[in-house]
Amino acid sequence: MTGMVLRTTLLLFGLLEACFPKQVVDFWMKLAAEESDITLKPWVYTVARIEGVIFVLWALFKMKKQSG
Repeated sequence: MTGMVLRTTLLLFGLLEACFPKQVVDFWMKLAAEESDITLKPWVYTVARIEGVIFVLWALFKMKKQSG
């Protein structure tokens, strides 16, 4: 049961991160940083998008493996 919750959470987060990497990264940076004048490199958003795609693929692979 907890595995299913983890997969679903990662699937949803991965979809958000893959579709909206700038908004997701900026949200977490606002929570983590005390200073608001931090400038991120442009590649950070690309890496976030790749991470989101990996989360989605992992979750789908695990769901398919569990059902089949």
